[in-house]
Amino acid sequence: MAILSALATEVLIPVAGVIGIAFAVVQWVLVSRVKLSPAAAAAGGSKNDYGDYLIEEEEGLNDHNVVVKCAEIQNAISEGATSFLFTEYQYVGIFMSIFAVVIFLFLGSVEGFSTKSQPCTYSVGKYCKPALFTALFSTASFLLGAITSLVSGFLGMKIATYANARTTLEARKGVGKAFITAFRSGAVMGFLLASSGLVVLYITINVFKLYYGDDWEGLFESITGYGLGGSSMALFGRVGGGIYTKAADVGADLVGKVERNIPEDDPRNPAVIADNVGDNVGDIAGMGSDLFGSYAESSCAALVVASISSFGINHDFTGMCYPLLVSSVGIIVCLITTLFATDFFEIKAVKEIEPALKKQLIISTALMTVGIAIISWLALPAKFTIFNFGTQKEVSNWGLFFCVAIGLWAGLIIGFVTEYYTSNAYSPVQDVADSCRTGAATNVIFGLALGYKSVIIPIFAIAVSIYVSFSIAAMYGIAVAALGMLSTIATGLAIDAYGPISDNAGGIAEMAGMSHRIRERTDALDAAGNTTAAIGKGFAIGSAALVSLALFGAFVSRAGVKVVDVLSPKVFIGLIVGAMLPYWFSAMTMKSVGSAALKMVEEVRRQFNTIPGLMEGTGKPDYATCVKISTDASIKEMIPPGALVMLTPLIVGTFFGVETLSGVLAGALVSGVQIAISASNTGGAWDNAKKYIEVSWCQRARKDPGP
Repeated sequence: MAILSALATEVLIPVAGVIGIAFAVVQWVLVSRVKLSPAAAAAGGSKNDYGDYLIEEEEGLNDHNVVVKCAEIQNAISEGATSFLFTEYQYVGIFMSIFAVVIFLFLGSVEGFSTKSQPCTYSVGKYCKPALFTALFSTASFLLGAITSLVSGFLGMKIATYANARTTLEARKGVGKAFITAFRSGAVMGFLLASSGLVVLYITINVFKLYYGDDWEGLFESITGYGLGGSSMALFGRVGGGIYTKAADVGADLVGKVERNIPEDDPRNPAVIADNVGDNVGDIAGMGSDLFGSYAESSCAALVVASISSFGINHDFTGMCYPLLVSSVGIIVCLITTLFATDFFEIKAVKEIEPALKKQLIISTALMTVGIAIISWLALPAKFTIFNFGTQKEVSNWGLFFCVAIGLWAGLIIGFVTEYYTSNAYSPVQDVADSCRTGAATNVIFGLALGYKSVIIPIFAIAVSIYVSFSIAAMYGIAVAALGMLSTIATGLAIDAYGPISDNAGGIAEMAGMSHRIRERTDALDAAGNTTAAIGKGFAIGSAALVSLALFGAFVSRAGVKVVDVLSPKVFIGLIVGAMLPYWFSAMTMKSVGSAALKMVEEVRRQFNTIPGLMEGTGKPDYATCVKISTDASIKEMIPPGALVMLTPLIVGTFFGVETLSGVLAGALVSGVQIAISASNTGGAWDNAKKYIEVSWCQRARKDPGP
């Protein structure tokens, strides 16, 4: 028997969730103390903690005008992001409703929409609830997961757009103040998402239990819809937001920086608002939904396998809720970790930013290892059995601790490798920057090579995690390893959301006409943010690989597939087609970005050529048209890639059978992980190589100002 009682478990999980939400609210209140009204800003005093006067006051600029401009720009970005997400969610809502009906029809038709109790699949001699009701509850949990995912993304976006101008204003007082504002805002998103995801899942389990009673097999099978709903909406959020942000980015930079030779985020650039909106809808709302989807899926995969193991058979509620207890401990650990960045140590120089973010990863991983050990000892019996393809495998509580811990540390390794390949402090990015001396062609070659090379260590880390966790606890081990990687999701999201907030802060500083020294501070925050964004993507990809494998295991177990034979022609053609799917998906999204960017470039050129006084700063650009181009393109173009992913398994399974579908799923998993890591790191490296060149050029220009 476990030391932790069922009652203590029922109290601990929701309490941890509520603490996380309360901490997010406290961080939001602290951020909101930075006022966006001129009178309040002036009342705050003109000196910061280090006794330096504000830069504006040194240079005699009007503080009142700067604050008003920042507020106006923030409002425009917030309105653009909100408008896009509402439009996107209308389309996604229609798809969500249609797919919910499809899920109900597929699951309900298994037993011909029977309302009679059925013999349980795994609990021999027992009867489980009717298939019709399992279909109904699965559909309800799918909708719940989808709505939670959308709300998570939306709240993250609102917080980011609330904090961007406040970060800009704090940059006047020093880089430390700006860092704390941006990081606290990221923490609001991280803790809200992790805590609300946990609380909603826990409440759903308890509400469904009122109907299912002792039928835990049916209960946790219906809960899997929660993970599917979360990841389905994440797919659309990521694709739609990604098309939006990249189309705006390409349009703004190609015409503004390259053709017109004006600075990045210059207010004369018609695409500048769309560019800043894109950071929020793509990198904040999209990433929030994405990590929520992985988190929900890993929890659901672990719960499904546990329900047909000794935990479910013996109705051990504490052991059954082990995945949720790991997440609960993660929230408390991340809370302590966040205080290290915001309260215990203060950043006073630009060079301290990246180490501070790296320390967040190290501290959270170290503390979480201890937390997992304690909860494994308290919540699990010394010995128990885990379902392993038709047999029950005996596992110890310390074995399960190693499964979660190896996932956690594999996440840290992926994070560090990602940082090495995408930070301009290390040679890979510096080599990419150096290659630009001979033109764009060598830059592209070096960038692609860097991305391909950056795949090696993360893949070995994922492979070792899979081998060790499967050897110890079969598919349940892989599911909890994925959960281990995501157990510090609140910290991961905080350092991830910090990047786009800093990027927006730099844009607002430029548009408001603030001092170049403030822009340098926000650029330093942004350069670190590019690296943390790549680290966040690394976590998302690594955990998605483990979760996909765990769900694949659950699928082949449920479908009665004993062995996936690669030499079987049905499986082999499935593998080849599955390995092709990520390329097809990538081609669709890249073509969409290209065509949207083409329209954006043409519109920005048109405005520069036709609006009188635009280059001189006397004419006003038409920001709204550029925002509309990005919005329309992303909404129209996100449907085909989403449909490809959602419909392929249904079509293959229906027409070609379970064996071919097994091959397709395995092929897509193996191929997709490689493409995702290499593409993500190549993009992050190119972005930071650009920043490295700009900073180096500025430093040389200062040393040698010329005639």
